[in-house]
Amino acid sequence: MQLLSITYRSTGDGPISSCKLLPLTSFCWPRLLTSEMSFLRLPSMLTVIILSLWETSGCGAMTLNSTALLQVSARTRGGGAGVYSTQSRRRRSWVWNQFFVLEEYTGDEPLYIGKLHSDLDKGDGQVRYVLSGEGAMSIFSIDEDTGDIHTTKSLDREQQAYYTLRAQARDRNTNLPLEPESQFIIKVQDINDNEPKFLDGPYVARVAERSPVGTSVLTVVATDADDPTYGNSAHLVYSILQGQPYFSVEPKSGVVRTALPDMDRELRDHYLLVIQAKDMIGQMGGLSGTTTVTVMLTDVNDNPPRFPRKSYQFSVPESTLVSAVVAKIKALDADAGPNAEMDYRILDGDGLGTFRMLTDPHTQEGLVILIKTLDFETKTSYALRVEASNRYMDTRFLSAGPFSDVATVRLQVEDVNEPPCFSPRISQMAVSEAAPVGTEVGSVSAHDPDASNCPIRYAIDRKSDVENYFDIDRQSGVIRTSRRLDRELSALHNITVLATESLDHSQVGKAVVLVSVTDVNDNAPSFPVEYQTSVCEDAQPGQIIVTLSAVDLDEAKNGHHFLFSLAAKAAWNQSFVLRDNNDNTASVLTWRAGFLQRERPLYFLPVVISDCGTPPLSSTNTLTVTVCECDLHGNRRSCVQEMSALLLPEGLSLAAVVLLTGLLTLLGVAMVTGAIRRRRKEPLIIDDERDVRENIVCYDDEGGGEEDTEAFDMFTLRHLNETKRSYHVTAPEPPPSREDKHQLFQEFIEDRLREANLDMTAPPFDSVQTYALEGSGSAAVSLSSFSSLTSLESEQSYHFLSEWGPKFRKLAELYKDREGGGAS
Repeated sequence: MQLLSITYRSTGDGPISSCKLLPLTSFCWPRLLTSEMSFLRLPSMLTVIILSLWETSGCGAMTLNSTALLQVSARTRGGGAGVYSTQSRRRRSWVWNQFFVLEEYTGDEPLYIGKLHSDLDKGDGQVRYVLSGEGAMSIFSIDEDTGDIHTTKSLDREQQAYYTLRAQARDRNTNLPLEPESQFIIKVQDINDNEPKFLDGPYVARVAERSPVGTSVLTVVATDADDPTYGNSAHLVYSILQGQPYFSVEPKSGVVRTALPDMDRELRDHYLLVIQAKDMIGQMGGLSGTTTVTVMLTDVNDNPPRFPRKSYQFSVPESTLVSAVVAKIKALDADAGPNAEMDYRILDGDGLGTFRMLTDPHTQEGLVILIKTLDFETKTSYALRVEASNRYMDTRFLSAGPFSDVATVRLQVEDVNEPPCFSPRISQMAVSEAAPVGTEVGSVSAHDPDASNCPIRYAIDRKSDVENYFDIDRQSGVIRTSRRLDRELSALHNITVLATESLDHSQVGKAVVLVSVTDVNDNAPSFPVEYQTSVCEDAQPGQIIVTLSAVDLDEAKNGHHFLFSLAAKAAWNQSFVLRDNNDNTASVLTWRAGFLQRERPLYFLPVVISDCGTPPLSSTNTLTVTVCECDLHGNRRSCVQEMSALLLPEGLSLAAVVLLTGLLTLLGVAMVTGAIRRRRKEPLIIDDERDVRENIVCYDDEGGGEEDTEAFDMFTLRHLNETKRSYHVTAPEPPPSREDKHQLFQEFIEDRLREANLDMTAPPFDSVQTYALEGSGSAAVSLSSFSSLTSLESEQSYHFLSEWGPKFRKLAELYKDREGGGAS
């Protein structure tokens, strides 16, 4: 074994700043014996790193040992030998910078990394080596006696590239540190164990067809997790495995470019490329990864439209409606999208004024559209020369030829059996509303456009003349009135006249006839609304109380002119006067002062309104004037009809008021009747404890006083409504001698009870009813005549009380004493 001290100087002339120990792997060390011997100068310490190289002529394993070249002892102030003191300057027995270990070690035994050895270790087992830090004792282990460091697990540099640990030599007995703790790094050395990966793949790219060679398509990027600073494990090279000779890829940048010119989308519109990325600069043994790139060729307008045929022929019935499509043609264009959009037009031909062409935006077809009606008898065929051209041009390809094509379209008109035609199709007529029934209004005429010239029959479509105001002669087409007309109901009649071929009833022509009804003066003017006004009791003469106007349903050529006046029977009244304003209005003024509401609350003024028609018509309308009490400012305080005016809507006629009042009365009676019926069905007694009403019930058994609890039937008192029905069950049969007396009393009670039930204002429950009838011919006459006790003129006898039995014995004795006292 040879001891060598290996140092590395910096590139300059300065002192050594670092020390690098080579990895403990199989490397070839040429002529290390010629290395320069020197010392490492570190802060406050002096140490020498010794490499003990196992003898070899070429390559061998290298271990790291720490051997003392200079013996320096540290002593305490007392002069004796002792442990390490921070106050004494002594050299560090060992120090290092970093170790190296290969990743992905797969051996069965722990991998030896290096050895720690202190010059204080005499080999007697008194020094113990301690390791701490990242992965200490879990990933890395140290032999306490020898200082050998091993790794116990396989390491992955891509997970963690280095570990920072601390080492220290301690006294085995006292566990005190013999030297300061030192920190070192174990770096995980990379191996090529990760293949390149395309994180964004697979790719999809687009490039225009017919692009020149070298046009950039896209850039692919691969990544390698290996260390790019060590070796070539992460140095990638790109190549194309599939897609040649159409595309190529740059080895270093990964840019994909076109490799062939004039690629035609119409022949092939997409390509699938396979791109490879390989590390180790593409050398053998390197790892590789692949991705796919789908290249789509986009369209350019490099193909002109072409008609499959140069001539087209179509048949068109002459009955085809205007604006209908009579033919469709289509030119073919191999391009797509906007590059295949076309415009069609008619270049020339004899149908320029009869047809026009449009392009269907969805199908790119040329549509031949009729713009004028066809007539087989006039023209039987048309010839058109049409052109189809691209809407958008690409000037790069115009040199190849025109981007348009021409074809001929022939249209044959077919003869059809046409319905009769009116001339004109719309007719206007006028008739007076005073015209008698059967008056001729006008006539219509239709003819058969076909060569057969079939006879025509006329009729009126009754859906347009539901009221049958008009008739038409079937052969001549003369229209006459069939009933009286009224311009005020309908001023214009829109009727449809039908013309039918006599030999083919399915051929029907139609025409519109507008009949205007002219006006005659047949309506008298009248008030537009029902005028109702008021006058204050203290109104002064000449005060305007209302301004009147009029309406006339008739039509006036020069406008209406109305005349207002009071009727003859009211012309001499002393209260109001009417003044015609000569502007189709009139004012009503007070003629006198001092109106009294209590003497005459209402005034009715008949107003005559006349028009100036021929003949003139007039009508009499009534103005209602109400006398009201007013304050000093003329504001009404009370009127006779104020309440009715508030309740009735404005403009409601008197007949409507009467009708509404009758309806409300009937509704009120129905509501009262329904309430009475519901009240009779509901029990009057809801709760026995609250039943404190005082009622009178007829009994034929006389009670015996407060102590008698058997004389009265309490069930009858609790169920008054059922007393009559259960009378024959619960009550004893009355003696024949008293039947007439009790019948009269019972009828009186029932009559009063019926009146109380029908009285809607009476309280429904707790009430007191007074009955002022004690009965005629009663044996007792009256049981409550206390006045007879004090009246000296009373001749009443109470002997009958002793006949009523023991229950009335006490009462008989009392009245007997009274009677005797009175006699005395």
